[in-house]
Amino acid sequence: MMCRPAGLNNLQEKQMAKMVIGGKTTDAVSGMTLDVLSPTDGLVFSNIPRGQAEDVDLAVSAARSALDGKWGKLTALERGRLLLRLSQTILDHIDELTQLEAKDTGKALTTARNDILALARYFEYYGGGADKIHGQVIPFLNDYAVQVIREPLGVTAHVIPWNYPAQMLGRTVAPALAMGNACVVKPAEDACMSVIRVAELALETGLPSGALNIVTGLGEEAGASLAKHPGINFISFTGSNEVGVLIQQAAALNAVKCVLELGGKSAHVVFDDVNFKLAVPAIVRGIVGNTGQTCTAGSRLLVQKGIYDKFMAALAEEFSKTRAGTPEMNLNCGPLINKAQFDRVNRYIKKGLEDGMTVRAEGQIAEGVPGGGYFVTPTLFSAKDHSSVLLTEEIFGPVLVALPFSDEAEAIRLANATEYGLQGAIWTENGGRQQRVAKGMKAGQVYINSFGAGGGIELPFGGVKKSGHGREKGFMALEEMSTTKTIVQFHGE
Repeated sequence: MMCRPAGLNNLQEKQMAKMVIGGKTTDAVSGMTLDVLSPTDGLVFSNIPRGQAEDVDLAVSAARSALDGKWGKLTALERGRLLLRLSQTILDHIDELTQLEAKDTGKALTTARNDILALARYFEYYGGGADKIHGQVIPFLNDYAVQVIREPLGVTAHVIPWNYPAQMLGRTVAPALAMGNACVVKPAEDACMSVIRVAELALETGLPSGALNIVTGLGEEAGASLAKHPGINFISFTGSNEVGVLIQQAAALNAVKCVLELGGKSAHVVFDDVNFKLAVPAIVRGIVGNTGQTCTAGSRLLVQKGIYDKFMAALAEEFSKTRAGTPEMNLNCGPLINKAQFDRVNRYIKKGLEDGMTVRAEGQIAEGVPGGGYFVTPTLFSAKDHSSVLLTEEIFGPVLVALPFSDEAEAIRLANATEYGLQGAIWTENGGRQQRVAKGMKAGQVYINSFGAGGGIELPFGGVKKSGHGREKGFMALEEMSTTKTIVQFHGE
């Protein structure tokens, strides 16, 4: 991102994005903007407002007014119908949103389209669930009636990442709105065009003013101001551990609840009775999908020694077919999001070579990609032991490292040998082993003979250890986005 005063950008007006605050599109109070660069060629293609503390103040105020006004007075049924209508509006604009998402992130058009379909599904799912979160009646003393009801938290803050901007908007905002909260979203400055457009469509669909507000800008400015704002009641954050710690510290200052999803180092555990036809393509997809820029990427591969050479040969053959290219090429990978990420991933690849790892296979960068794009070669390593940082740190790129193991106990130990615990996969036909290893793995989600399950909007998702806390997706997200109130009524003499 490059900063410049408003008015110095020579882009056409229709290409410039604006924030959405209080039902209106607006520039930053300061008038400053940030250039938006395409990761495909490194060139500026638009700009966004550089929101700061004063813009966050306006957005939080607008959200509070929505809660006190029309939005807060809607029934759960009415909220749900609005979200269902927005879901259909998203589908009606799927081509436009797909192009925005692909241009902004560099991902293949097919992948971007799937992300927009998932976005629409989030609003459909939570729109349908808005009026289906029930309270309780608790048996108590004879002269008392006790109810437990669910209520919205209030103003919810959402700091979302650049790897899946559209999906993350749906994943965090849809359940928040379904429960009656008013939202302030700070999308990543590297990729937020689809988020802004969806907020505009929400207004066109009839979402009341202030229910959904978008403040663009830098994390250290707009993001930090939102996290510590005394007017918010909840924070949802997805991103790095370092920023997650800062978010949690800011939340603590105001005693605000937060849900944190902070990354992962997910392991595939492959036993000697694995179904090669199922496992090999799934493992490759699990690391090259979205160019490896996925918190759940299967970046570690543990293979039982008896089949290690045979399995690695099959995997290397499949891996070598992977290619990186522009969105229009619709290949396995796109570019990395920016130069900083490009340099980071290449440093890890260099480190793997310095650590004595063997390159078992490489993908290719397609011919004809722009010279200024942030394309990196997908790389499959094999390691001798678990000592390298490539097996413990999150790379966030298409780099997979394999390691042999001897038995079930060692497999579990190695699978848990990182600070993360977000997702994992087990490949075996042995039913007892499936359950033992799944229970032994320290992760928020464990897949057996599959990986990822297409996003699994219905499936509760979140991590343990330094992968964060709290749960998104499924009906658990509705519980996270609400609080309970206990009402005790004396009806005796």
